Amino acid sequence: MQPELRYSNKDSQIAGLAIAPNKVLRSTYWMLGLTMIPTILGALLGVGANFSFLAQSPIMGPLLMLAVMMGLMFAINATRNSVWGIVLLFGFTFVAGWWLGPMLQYALHFKNGAHLVGTAAAGTGIIFFTLAGIATVTRKDFGFMGNFLFVGLILLIIASVANLFFAMPAASLAISGISVLLFSGFILFDVSRIIHGGETNYVMATLGIYLSIYNLFVSLLQLLMAFSGDRD
Repeated sequence: MQPELRYSNKDSQIAGLAIAPNKVLRSTYWMLGLTMIPTILGALLGVGANFSFLAQSPIMGPLLMLAVMMGLMFAINATRNSVWGIVLLFGFTFVAGWWLGPMLQYALHFKNGAHLVGTAAAGTGIIFFTLAGIATVTRKDFGFMGNFLFVGLILLIIASVANLFFAMPAASLAISGISVLLFSGFILFDVSRIIHGGETNYVMATLGIYLSIYNLFVSLLQLLMAFSGDRD
């Protein structure tokens, strides 16, 4: 009877260890769904906003916005264990949605602009659910991708900032194509980290996956506008 009792206790411990990552994953998905509300509201306001300052300062405007977004991310990280972390996360996603305004305005000037936006959104959803499903069902640890993705992200940021000065269309397309691959990899990595207990805070988990989805949508829309946009 004693060996059987030990086995049961061991099973209970294993089950207990499995509960926390699953709970974080469920909370992350719920929070991720909720962040779409302020994102959409921000995007609706952004479509009707006046972004003429970008024409006057095409370099400083994006750099200033990048600084604001980085500041919000640091604030979320600092308050991740309190209700203020959730509030700041919603604020961040609202600002991110509003910042989509210039791109959405440009896209909607195409004859098939609404179709392009819808296709980018659908493509983003398909990629996310497919990759998140792979990470969840296979339970494979994609943590080995971490260093590669981090280096790729640093190089991508440097290339993006440099292209603000040079404004080369071919470079923009290359950056968008690489971004699709890079942030698809981040989805696998982030979901895998949650499943294997590498990320135990659902606010930070939501922020990481949200950023991948956001950048994936932006990159897909840029590629669709370049290759499928109907200007006539």
